Amino acid sequence: MMTQRRRTIGAGATLGAAVLLLSPTMAQASTEAGTEVEWPEEFTSAYTVMATPDEVINSDGEVSPGEEGATGDFMFWINSEEEVICYEITLEGVTGGYESPALTATHIHEAAAGEPGPPRLAFPDPAPIGDEPRTSTGCMAGPFMTGVEGDDDADTGEGFSLAEIEADPAGFTADSHTEEFADGVVRGQLMQVPLDGVETGGGGMQQSSSQIGVFAGAGVLALAGASAFMLIRRNQNA
Repeated sequence: MMTQRRRTIGAGATLGAAVLLLSPTMAQASTEAGTEVEWPEEFTSAYTVMATPDEVINSDGEVSPGEEGATGDFMFWINSEEEVICYEITLEGVTGGYESPALTATHIHEAAAGEPGPPRLAFPDPAPIGDEPRTSTGCMAGPFMTGVEGDDDADTGEGFSLAEIEADPAGFTADSHTEEFADGVVRGQLMQVPLDGVETGGGGMQQSSSQIGVFAGAGVLALAGASAFMLIRRNQNA
């Protein structure tokens, strides 16, 4: 039986992907955090995060609110058999530049709600800075690195497997950090969603599944001023 998974990407998301491809600094950070890859043929799980400033805590577990009015919409698709994670991240109401001791300032931490925890995955920071929405879209494969050393002096991404997220999604949180809000500008827990029928954003122009991984072409459309949303359909074997 064939099942269909739908996802929509706004023009802003394609612009974020274009910035990622055109910026040497961001591309290098992504390469260090994990290997950039195309969308796999199928996924083993999917997760959404609605990140808000009131969920942010500091390293001591104390409430440390992020930027008032800011929101984060994170979507993750995982293929744990191939150690590939795809992401679509949108930040709105966020001001200023990013800041973090990690390779990037946008992460998945191993941390339950209200608890601190180490970053396990580092993603390219949503862009562009100074405009909104800020977006980041792509896929990366392990082995993963965060640039942060744990208590054992090893990188907190070293040896991490995406199967750990699948085993306990509520034990992981997504966030982003800025210069003014170093503890986090927004934060939220991962929540598993069905692979079939996953949808974000609004409807609009259709795009074939073969084009999902071609972010450069999509970025060109966004840079040309495309304002329509792109509806992307991918067929999977159930």
